[in-house]
Amino acid sequence: MAAWILTSMSPAHYWWHSRTVRRFLRHRLACAGLATIVLMGLACIFGPWLLPFDDLHIDLRHRFAPPLTGWHLLGTDPLGRDTLARLLMAGRISILVGFLSMAISILFGAAVGIIAGYYGGRIGGLLMRIVDAFLSFPSVFLLLALAAFIKPSPLMITVIIAVTSWMEVARIVETEVRSLREREFILAAKMLGLSGRWIMVRELLPNVMGPIIVAATLTVARAILLEAYISFLGYGIQPPLPSWGNMLNGAQQYLLRAPWLALAPGLAITLAVTCFNFIGDGIRNALDARGEL
Repeated sequence: MAAWILTSMSPAHYWWHSRTVRRFLRHRLACAGLATIVLMGLACIFGPWLLPFDDLHIDLRHRFAPPLTGWHLLGTDPLGRDTLARLLMAGRISILVGFLSMAISILFGAAVGIIAGYYGGRIGGLLMRIVDAFLSFPSVFLLLALAAFIKPSPLMITVIIAVTSWMEVARIVETEVRSLREREFILAAKMLGLSGRWIMVRELLPNVMGPIIVAATLTVARAILLEAYISFLGYGIQPPLPSWGNMLNGAQQYLLRAPWLALAPGLAITLAVTCFNFIGDGIRNALDARGEL
């Protein structure tokens, strides 16, 4: 009975309401971005199985083949490897690193933000000072410093990006929780004697899911950019395992002779990051009740 009372009092249901979905669907760029990301994901998952070449197939007789040469729709690289096959396999790595980094940073950042916002006082102050300490270091330099001392692998790159990305999430969640902890449904939960853990998980977390989801989409875009950045500098994913970043790294010395080697991964990064940003904008507008007509 107590849980039903609190659920009825809590505004947690607002973010998934059908009107919210309709507001999101009215955001054309967000819908286009979502459709594009779905298509890119499906292409990266199933595309390599449909191509006649795999990403490691070397054919020195067809080095630097331009796009639309035979079955090489996007041309070949200096070793005669199919650019499209490598682009799709690299997409698997880059997008997977982006999503896993987002998941880790969202989980950790949300946990820190909820605890700091709910308890406040010394506990909240200590946690937020830790957040400030991490934020005081430029994230790019911190990322490169960690990558330089750790053996690069997809898992370690994912963890490194997550370590440098959770602080913004913690700040957003902490601010939202502080504004909610004096609301009636939270006070009612305390009066009923419910534990702090129950209140944080069952009441506060559902009510901050909107900002968390928006932050998640932007964190994926940021993670893809960071992975491309450190891989381009040689500290990230290492060949022969492809990623969009190390494809750009390998293409920089052939910009004049074979510009398609840089254009393909560059456009893929730009498209993925732009689409995730559009999705984030659409979700933010959909969750804003003031945007309803």
